[in-house]
Amino acid sequence: MPVDPLWNSTKVHELAAQRHPGALIRLGRQHHGWTLAALGDRLGCSPATVSRLERRSRVVDLALLQRAALEVGVPRHTLMASLAPPLATAPATTRVTASPHAEEDPMRRRTLLTATAATGPAALLMGLDDVLAHTPATTRSAQPLDRRLPAARELYDAGAHQRLLAALPSLIADGHASAASRRDLDQARLSSVYSLASAVLIKVGSYDRARSTADRARTWAEVSGSPLAAAAAAREWAIVLRHQDQHADAQRVMSLAAAKVEATGLRTDAAASAYAQMLCTLAYTAARGGQRAEALAMTEEARRAACRLPETAPTGRLFPISPAAVDLYAVGVHWALGDAGAALEAGKDLRASQFPTAERKARWGTDMARAWWAWGRPEQTAQALLDAYRASPGEVRDRPAIRQIVSELAVRHPRTTGVPELHTAVIRAA
Repeated sequence: MPVDPLWNSTKVHELAAQRHPGALIRLGRQHHGWTLAALGDRLGCSPATVSRLERRSRVVDLALLQRAALEVGVPRHTLMASLAPPLATAPATTRVTASPHAEEDPMRRRTLLTATAATGPAALLMGLDDVLAHTPATTRSAQPLDRRLPAARELYDAGAHQRLLAALPSLIADGHASAASRRDLDQARLSSVYSLASAVLIKVGSYDRARSTADRARTWAEVSGSPLAAAAAAREWAIVLRHQDQHADAQRVMSLAAAKVEATGLRTDAAASAYAQMLCTLAYTAARGGQRAEALAMTEEARRAACRLPETAPTGRLFPISPAAVDLYAVGVHWALGDAGAALEAGKDLRASQFPTAERKARWGTDMARAWWAWGRPEQTAQALLDAYRASPGEVRDRPAIRQIVSELAVRHPRTTGVPELHTAVIRAA
């Protein structure tokens, strides 16, 4: 069922940010046109009890609050945000910012992207520009699109970014040809092609192009009516917004996406995986926007959502989330909040073997490297980046911010174990 627009309104976001779950219950009750007595009848309690529930800022009966939220339609992630601890006036944990990478400011990131643009796959990106400007005719490939798209995802999972960029023009052309059938499945498949394009463009730091492909992914997902395609497209759109320093907009996009997935009832593992992934992305988005309490609350909710999922996601699942993957997101959340110590603690028990793809194995290495770098440990940083490079060279070589850490290691710690080898592999060999 569709999510009521009420739950993505400014008023709802304000009440959640003010940590007032009772006011959310009242808003939902009034939206339904119910009296206190009517809601009380549904909950099996008196009107006075409902009134106290709505007026109190402190939660006394969590079970009743959750039942009331379910009854009036408050999305679970919105309720969790309203129950998060209030923002502290001073951080309770030590914020270590030994490196400028602990908090990347917008001007620095734009300068970095300009400086590294020459190292990217420029010809491939220009070819993609042509396809986005004028969709070419179908290639009439002998291999059907439903087989080529999984193969393209495998390139992404392997960190083979340049090979994927080279394959995208024909995928886009044939995706449009298939979508001309007006079948929902073909339209959803085209949305997936554009979502995949956005994901790899984000990897290589081409955010303007990624914004264009993410927008097209959202359009085709809406046309298709597929909730999972819509979730994937919304996620890429939010990530682009986040990289372009539009954190509030990114958070709103992810909040609505999470609510829409939750509204499906989460009856399958595929839907549960999508919901857990939405919460993970929402948590990291909140962290990058400085929303500490909400980021931590969403991380915990993602853990609960993922606990029923298998340790290894089945092959081909659109959102291959797992409990270990959620813990990896927690590393990124704490790093984004400036707490390198908590990031290292969150990742201390993770191992590369817990992640099925080269991209995720390498992401574990780069996320831990960022935390070690912020903590001021160059040797551990270099080792984590070497592990990431061995799993997937593209995850280190093609990501501008990670390349910058490698460059700074070489300048500031040229004789540290692992640094010369890393610099040679990533910078000199590029």
